[in-house]
Amino acid sequence: MTRYLLLLIVLLQLPLFAIAAEEPVASHDEPAAQAVVPDNLKNPRAMLETFYRAAELLKAGDQKGMPLLISTLDLSSINPLIRNERGSDLGWMLIDVMDWSRSIRIKRVPTIADRSPYQIHTFPDGVVRLSRQPDGRWLFDNETISKLPQLFERLSKEAMASGDKTSSSAPWHLRIRNMLPGSLTQELFGVELWRLLGIFVIVLVGVLLDRIVSVILRVMVRSWRRRSKHDAYQNVSDEIMRPLGMMLLAIIWWLGLTLLGLPENVMVVLLVAVKFLTALSAVWAAYRLVDLLAAYLTHKASLTDSKLDDVLVPLLIRTMKVFVTIIGTVFIADNMNVNVSSLLAGLGLGGLAFALAAKDVIQNLFGSITVLLDRTYHVGDWVKIGDKEGTVEHIGFRSTKLRTFYNSVITLPNATMITASVDNMGERRFRRMKSTLGLSYETKPEMVEAFCEGVRELVRIHPYMRKDYYHVYFNGFGASSLDILVYVFWEAPDWSTELRERHRFLLDIHRLAEKMGVEFAFPTQTLYMRQEGESAPAPSLDAGQDALEMGRFKARSVAETFTEKPPVVSFSDKKMG
Repeated sequence: MTRYLLLLIVLLQLPLFAIAAEEPVASHDEPAAQAVVPDNLKNPRAMLETFYRAAELLKAGDQKGMPLLISTLDLSSINPLIRNERGSDLGWMLIDVMDWSRSIRIKRVPTIADRSPYQIHTFPDGVVRLSRQPDGRWLFDNETISKLPQLFERLSKEAMASGDKTSSSAPWHLRIRNMLPGSLTQELFGVELWRLLGIFVIVLVGVLLDRIVSVILRVMVRSWRRRSKHDAYQNVSDEIMRPLGMMLLAIIWWLGLTLLGLPENVMVVLLVAVKFLTALSAVWAAYRLVDLLAAYLTHKASLTDSKLDDVLVPLLIRTMKVFVTIIGTVFIADNMNVNVSSLLAGLGLGGLAFALAAKDVIQNLFGSITVLLDRTYHVGDWVKIGDKEGTVEHIGFRSTKLRTFYNSVITLPNATMITASVDNMGERRFRRMKSTLGLSYETKPEMVEAFCEGVRELVRIHPYMRKDYYHVYFNGFGASSLDILVYVFWEAPDWSTELRERHRFLLDIHRLAEKMGVEFAFPTQTLYMRQEGESAPAPSLDAGQDALEMGRFKARSVAETFTEKPPVVSFSDKKMG
């Protein structure tokens, strides 16, 4: 109950908005506005005909007559926030007052607006008359409206004494009040006792229904989540449907307070608060429904192989929440009687300044669209953007967040994506390794050849390695080793798989070298010491042997004899992946 008491205290502060929202009342001394006067209000007779036509519709149960009836009343002194509700009650009071008074001969009412006001009935505690407004309309004037409740109370007592009653189509509070004893119609703090009791009952009923509906909705959400086996639904809160109970409470309070026919000052305080609560709960409920939709769309996106929907779902949810915020703001402003059209017109006049101030926001938005349309990267991809490198963790309207390999988060404005060079490592089909294995100079040529073929066989055996393109060759004489080039690829979906397969491949190379007795070289230096005067034997040619001829002969004796020319692979045929 403490929560509801705090809620009531906060809501009762909202009548300040009612004061700010009041429309200025035009002074009768000001010049009339240039407006077209409706034909049904242009003179006293036409106005009374309109009044009686509206009364007949309402007595027949046709609520279309209420706007017509309200149009005949001068409600400029009524707070705009409760003008419709209060105008409805005053209209019914006026209908009964006119019925209880002597009949009017419409044909005797003038059609020429030659004098104002035009008096219809005079009573000791009030008068019913028509006055011409500054804009040319004839209405039941402000003095008539202000005295109408006292006039209705006196005439209703006289009618009850004579056996007459209010109309069967009149508001409930008018009919109920006529049936209550005098003790309940006494005032306390400016409000009749039966109305105070009615407020208490309405508040209590609203709170009880809110609690009951909230418990039922919580049980339903738990049961639904328990039946569902998808991870996306397990994060749904038990309270996700809680705003629906609050909205039901607000609607019950709104309808109940409207039916009580409270005095104007009390109705302004209570009805403004309840209207605000109703609008706020509706916006809150819309937010929670968007969260529920987010869980459903996230589940559906997880069932597809495409990464595009994984990016689109968060953006769609944020768009819907922005839309709910805008519509909710307009809805709340409309319920608080704020002139939304003027507000939007003001935004239009300030549109240029807003556009200049939001230049960066618009650039970021177009950057987001560029990322989505071009599919530059997706959530989970390893990317290099300029000098920044990391895994894409989040793609928003304004920025992209990268999780670096030292676990920090970098936020990059999406505007930079329009012109930035993005290296998407996550789009690689194959992951390359280029390495040089150094064998010791003591390794025989035959063992070098055998070792290279053994490494090639490992490439052919390992399941993740690319089989159509790899190179393992003796590639150079190093300073302290015979260099073997190993140029291979893995078809790995992520970095973790690449590291695991690289680990297995390198260990198998180590085991192969150990089995073949091949030693890997490490940087060494050999120091030859020679005594003074001693010289190393120099290689010499056989007698009469030409140096060039000897070189060609030795080369032919050690070179492999090819039975056929190896196929030549053009550069365009190589698919590096």
